[in-house]
Amino acid sequence: MDVNAVALNGELAEIELLRHTPAGIPLLNFKLAHKSLQIEAGYKRQVECTMNGVAMGEVAVEISRFGAGQPVRVSGFLNRKNRMSAQLILHVTQVQSLKEASYAETIIQGQG
Repeated sequence: MDVNAVALNGELAEIELLRHTPAGIPLLNFKLAHKSLQIEAGYKRQVECTMNGVAMGEVAVEISRFGAGQPVRVSGFLNRKNRMSAQLILHVTQVQSLKEASYAETIIQGQG
């Protein structure tokens, strides 16, 4: 199987209303705003981008509970928006609140 995996931290910039497919599966479209400093060819590069995303099932329900501006870590894969489009969209299969992640890391480090 070929690799198509994305992991990205960012803020939920826009969250559309939760809807359902004709089969009853929860579906959510959103935008993720990412800012970071990356190293490319030995030089620091400021990266800022907004990525269109979609989530289905329980992940969609979970994201729908977050508010705009919520920092999250998402993972998933890239695909075209539809078969007639060249535009890419991030299909999120896992999401984690970075506030929760920071809290969990603090607790674990404090026990060490």
